[in-house]
Amino acid sequence: MASTLIKMISGKEKPMQIDKNQILELLRSQGDQDKAAQAESELPDQVDTEQHVGLLSKLGINPAELLSRLPGGLGDKLPGGLGDKLGGLGL
Repeated sequence: MASTLIKMISGKEKPMQIDKNQILELLRSQGDQDKAAQAESELPDQVDTEQHVGLLSKLGINPAELLSRLPGGLGDKLPGGLGDKLGGLGL
């Protein structure tokens, strides 16, 4: 459902690609050193939010929330701060 919502909001049909280092930096900035270490060993260099949703979920990462938190990410482009609200919807 989250990937469908991301496609609808972004107007993009293909999944979002996120550099693994951005995910690692985000986890570390939140103090999640254990999750960052796990992500470093399990995630590919380029993380596809649709293809790797299982790995992201295993790490406790919600793709919609992740996109809203990344600098210059989808959340920065959504009207009315909707990017901040996506995570609160459990998407």
